[in-house]
Amino acid sequence: MAAEFVHLHLHTEFSLLDGACRIDELLDEAVKLKMPALAVTEHGNLFSSVVFHDHARDRGLKPILGCEVYVAQGSRFDKTGPQTETNHLVLLAETDEGYKNLIKLVSAGYTEGFYYRPRIDKELLARHSKGLIGLSSCLKGEVASALKVEQARPALEAAGRLRDILGPNNFFLEMQYQGIEEQKIVNRGLLPLAHELNLPLVCTNDVHYLKQGDHQPHDILLCIGTGKTVNDAQRLRYHGDQFFLKTSEQMGVVFKDIPDALKNTLLIAERCNVTIPKGQNHLPTFGVPEGFTIDSYFEHVAREGFAQRLPRLRELAIWGHLRHTIDEYERRLEYEIEMIKKMR
Repeated sequence: MAAEFVHLHLHTEFSLLDGACRIDELLDEAVKLKMPALAVTEHGNLFSSVVFHDHARDRGLKPILGCEVYVAQGSRFDKTGPQTETNHLVLLAETDEGYKNLIKLVSAGYTEGFYYRPRIDKELLARHSKGLIGLSSCLKGEVASALKVEQARPALEAAGRLRDILGPNNFFLEMQYQGIEEQKIVNRGLLPLAHELNLPLVCTNDVHYLKQGDHQPHDILLCIGTGKTVNDAQRLRYHGDQFFLKTSEQMGVVFKDIPDALKNTLLIAERCNVTIPKGQNHLPTFGVPEGFTIDSYFEHVAREGFAQRLPRLRELAIWGHLRHTIDEYERRLEYEIEMIKKMR
């Protein structure tokens, strides 16, 4: 029987200390389950993209490259207030241009918007939205955050803004259900929202571990990542054991009353066609001033940076607040310079 569902929201070990799916094991299981395609959407990064793309292609599985980005509620340059003031948004690369835009967004999240985590904002998304498909994400998405407290008007406005940025055919309202009561409230709220804004629905399982029985090791992984103990009542936890790689049949049972949400996973998978050329150097090319090679300029910049820090290091040494001697820092600099030069 042909597959009737494609996973479009999934985290691997590269969603650091949160995702527990190892890429090769994940892909082997997807092939075993006869899945035609699979998306990986790490939290705020694209660390797994190349290895996932290549290993999926090697197995005859279509890779869908994406990211679950953190969206600042205001400007990405505003770095005040609680660290929780971000919303999740799933972005999938539909085209090669979309993948390049996703790279720009994720990079800017680190270089411009980092505040506890890498963040983009809607202004940046609007500049780099071409070739991207957006899903409204989990309970931490902007739309779901409003709906779970039964605030229909803010949810409508949030969905409308994202539709206008991404385009009406490129933004989907995402439904999830892993037995959490708030998800029922959100899913009920998404139905009239989809009708009013003429937006399509899509269902996902927000996969964080491979098998149902992996929920306990995943829970321990979360504790490591947050510095909490298993018995801490206030810690982050994923309720239940349903965040695993479900089969098409299992997802069909969960969303049997909303067949379009299942069908749309296939339509999105068909639309997403990105190829990363093999055997090419994907590292950026840096121009260097006249009279330098790439190695000598790298060494020059590293030594210049060390020289700028040296007065502060000497001051700390006088007060006895330096962990190591200045000679040890100099030796470490020499070691790092030589090691990095050998890596080219």
